[in-house]
Amino acid sequence: MFTRLKERRRAQTVMGHRLPEPRLTAMAAVWGIVYFGLPVLALGLALDVLVQWVSGRCVGLWCYF
Repeated sequence: MFTRLKERRRAQTVMGHRLPEPRLTAMAAVWGIVYFGLPVLALGLALDVLVQWVSGRCVGLWCYF
């Protein structure tokens, strides 16, 4: 299976012009952060609020500021 992923595709051409290879862009990184980073951050914040509410002790990083 991995050999199929590692194989280079033949260069695609349109009317004799070679098309560029697909690549990650800055917008892909932004959307990756939005879809994966923000939910993890929100979950951590919710857990910190819950621990502080139950124990009365702040354990979050921002408590040190």
